[in-house]
Amino acid sequence: MTITVEQEGVGAPDMVALLQLHLEEAVANSPACAVHALALEGLRAPGITFWTAREQGDLLGFGALLQLSDCAGEIKSMRTYPTHLRRGVGAMILGEIIDLARVLELKTLHLETGNTPHFHPAHHLYRQFGFEWSGAFADYTGSEFSRFMKLDLGKPADS
Repeated sequence: MTITVEQEGVGAPDMVALLQLHLEEAVANSPACAVHALALEGLRAPGITFWTAREQGDLLGFGALLQLSDCAGEIKSMRTYPTHLRRGVGAMILGEIIDLARVLELKTLHLETGNTPHFHPAHHLYRQFGFEWSGAFADYTGSEFSRFMKLDLGKPADS
């Protein structure tokens, strides 16, 4: 079966259910002051582009890009249904996000994530795409819990 990744509006019932799971797990695995996952209305904000991965209409995962400025973006709300982990869903979505960032001529992609073992698979995925550890960006402040990563889009894609 073929997985398709496409830009999609925010609000389909299956997407809302996965977002709810994403937010519940963020709260369960993060200190209250370090939950930066966007709720539904945040994903509808101007400057957000949202993708879903589907297989025969079934939602497998989603991700979003927030354009911070003319030269920087932030990866937001990457999530795959637990039953579809390790199928490349996150990598497919992240690839689409990076492709659009390049089309938009962004110079840097940033992200904030947690620092506990729960978040280690995400760290691994981002590292595979060339993201490196970095300092806080935009309105974030550093903490023991938050980890920040960035991808320099000025480098060739295969470096």
